[in-house]
Amino acid sequence: MDIACGTGIVARVAKERLGAAGYVVGIDISPDMLAVARTVAPDIDWRAGNASALPLRDGEQFDVVVCQQGLQFVPDKPAAAAEMRRALAQGGMLAVATWRSDEEIPFFRELRRVAERLLGPIADLRHSFGNSAPLEALLRDVGFHDVRSRTISRIIRFEDGAPLLRLNTMALVGMSAACKAMTDQERKRVVEDIVSGSAAVLQSHSDGSGVAFELSANLATAKA
Repeated sequence: MDIACGTGIVARVAKERLGAAGYVVGIDISPDMLAVARTVAPDIDWRAGNASALPLRDGEQFDVVVCQQGLQFVPDKPAAAAEMRRALAQGGMLAVATWRSDEEIPFFRELRRVAERLLGPIADLRHSFGNSAPLEALLRDVGFHDVRSRTISRIIRFEDGAPLLRLNTMALVGMSAACKAMTDQERKRVVEDIVSGSAAVLQSHSDGSGVAFELSANLATAKA
């Protein structure tokens, strides 16, 4: 089961690896994300649901539960972790990935600092589980054992960095306290100003064939 599956990339990879013998379920709170997932992979069981109250059938349990870059956005994290435990069969495996702090990811750190010049301090929820210790403690508290974590780093590459820059800017503006008082027109203007001001960051991470930067995440695993 893939929790907070979004458009379903992890669930699709799992299905490819397991083949016809594997049963894969993807769960997300967003109908729009699930609509894309169903179009791309209609053979997977896609379900609308909240990570804190999983839509499990009576007695349904899984051998593996995964959550990639979703747990940090869930308001009630202990409830979500407990639901992951409930969804697993005895001896089942959990894998949770969360981005490391953006202080360790220069590309995103620099983009945030550009945005903060106009918006003030921004608490980026995407990196709110950057330290692996609280993540491990959360899993132990709800009954998981053999809890371990490691850092995984990869070079991420985009042929065209402009769409990434715009989407990231929109996310930063939306997470800022200043955004709450803005009109739609003001928000659009601020986004454009930050995108323009971030051009130097984009250029500094370009290598002639696109934008490339290192991205790091915690990978926590545990057993039920």
